[in-house]
Amino acid sequence: MNVLIVEDEQLAADRLIKLLTEIDPSIQVLAHLDTVQEAAVFMESHASNLDLVFLDIQLADGKSFEIFTKINFSKPVIFTTAYDEYAIQAFKINSIDYLLKPVKEEELQAALMKFNELRQNTDNALTLDQELMKQLIAGRKEYKKRFLVKFGTRIQYINASEAALFFAEDKICHLHERESGKRYLIDHTLEELSSGLLDPAQFFRISRQALVNVDAVKELNSKNNQLEILLNIHCDHKLVVSRGRAKEFKEWLSL
Repeated sequence: MNVLIVEDEQLAADRLIKLLTEIDPSIQVLAHLDTVQEAAVFMESHASNLDLVFLDIQLADGKSFEIFTKINFSKPVIFTTAYDEYAIQAFKINSIDYLLKPVKEEELQAALMKFNELRQNTDNALTLDQELMKQLIAGRKEYKKRFLVKFGTRIQYINASEAALFFAEDKICHLHERESGKRYLIDHTLEELSSGLLDPAQFFRISRQALVNVDAVKELNSKNNQLEILLNIHCDHKLVVSRGRAKEFKEWLSL
């Protein structure tokens, strides 16, 4: 079986490759890619050699669903992500399963068994997908409303809507409050926040380090082929939208 892994977290990709090899040594990973653009090109040019694709939802340059707006691709897909926010959208594409990170060996093995069964009897595909979709709908999470923050020995909470910016440095993530501009350490990664904890209509991940609240965006500066964001609070960080996300960010702002 030939598979493609599209995942922008190296540790997650390494873990998935290791699990696949342990479950079935005959599985061949043709490539590991981390962007929408690279994946679209590879999937289109290698479609005849691919049996199955593992797709992370949030990639370095956007959401993996964008791949299917660029190319026609009929091979089956197993989506992987930290949260189930995108479950319904995933099943509109050729998804045969949806695995939450960190991927568990038994769940991966079950997904591969399902894939093999569907290859042998494609008549069951629609029924199985519909049943799994119902389970995902029943278990959908609401967006996070509050964050606990520490003040010395005291613990208080800040509403998610009061956050202007989430910024990560050295795997440590801080919440920057809109009203005061103060920053607070939180127990979540930027990946967790952008993959389902926060409302994507309210918050946008502009880069690997930063996620901004639309209500905190004051203006945009475009110079030297870069799109820089100015917030309505004091911020010591230079906030630049990654080139691969600039167009999507402008569209998001105009919703």
